[in-house]
Amino acid sequence: MAIARVTEAERAGLAADHPAWRMVEGRDAIARSFRFKDFSEAWGFMSRVALLAEAHDHHPEWSNVWNRVEIVLTTHDAGGLSARDLRLAAAIDALMT
Repeated sequence: MAIARVTEAERAGLAADHPAWRMVEGRDAIARSFRFKDFSEAWGFMSRVALLAEAHDHHPEWSNVWNRVEIVLTTHDAGGLSARDLRLAAAIDALMT
């Protein structure tokens, strides 16, 4: 079963629905940067995101440098941004509230 990319309507609503996420230049992907008190807090956040990603059967591209975490979401099987990315972005956002 093919995974569909987001529709133009979904794409138009990205800024309103996911204001903390930005489009990645040169890619059909979204990204968000996070900053924490220290490495331990950043690592704990990454652990929680890893569990979310497993539950969503969708895994981010990410990096961690000390207290910073950068997450990029795109669906390789769809060749770009899909509803899977938007659902995972919303779940990650919920961790921050």
